[in-house]
Amino acid sequence: MTEQDLRKLLEDVRRGRTGLDDALARLKKLPFEDLGFAKIDHHRALRQGFPEVVYARGKTAEQVAKIVRSMLGNGSSHNILVTRASRTMYQRVRRLDRSARFRPLSGTILIRRDREIHGKGLILVVSAGTSDIPVAEEAAVTAEAMGSRVETIYDVGVAGLHRLLDHRDRLTEARVVICVAGMEGALASVVAGLVGVPVIAVPTSTGYGASLGGVAAMLAMLNSCAANVSVVNIDNGFGAGCVASVINRL
Repeated sequence: MTEQDLRKLLEDVRRGRTGLDDALARLKKLPFEDLGFAKIDHHRALRQGFPEVVYARGKTAEQVAKIVRSMLGNGSSHNILVTRASRTMYQRVRRLDRSARFRPLSGTILIRRDREIHGKGLILVVSAGTSDIPVAEEAAVTAEAMGSRVETIYDVGVAGLHRLLDHRDRLTEARVVICVAGMEGALASVVAGLVGVPVIAVPTSTGYGASLGGVAAMLAMLNSCAANVSVVNIDNGFGAGCVASVINRL
């Protein structure tokens, strides 16, 4: 439930459009609803501006569907995002809401009920290679779900630096840049040296043996000499999209 939803509910009670018992039934689910296997934090949108996101990995399709059903039935108008989901999970969720959309590359399911743009500028998601796109897509979908305007630039890694420089104008238009790279993770430092805005670096597990599953890229990004770089965890496109959206709303 968002602040706007709560205000509408109180106004409906004041004007007599909603009875006290109905309003109480909805408010009883705040701040959370206990499903036994999960406790749904319906209060999070009021505290943080965006509702709880469902991390699907490790859950069954039935559990994901029950969580989404709870969120849909809470009387709120906010978007619902599921990350690291399978197509089977998507099929179960789509039975609950036909507007659900699945992005197979990133494994995200989005039910978009609020299409208002809440961010003040552009979030630009940049990936070093095509193999980094699944993580970049997760970041982009997350930022979109949280009400930001998002654009993407893919496959512009440092092995062909002219590809990145061809997008110099778009880089300077962004309010926040999310930079997704595996291998040695050098792209984040290069991008940060070209812009005067926050760069959120996302190391990916893309690379050969010595990349150590993304550890090499993460250490390179943590040791960047560019002062405007901040780093999230390996393959954490969701975390990058979330932080970028918070910055974009400030």
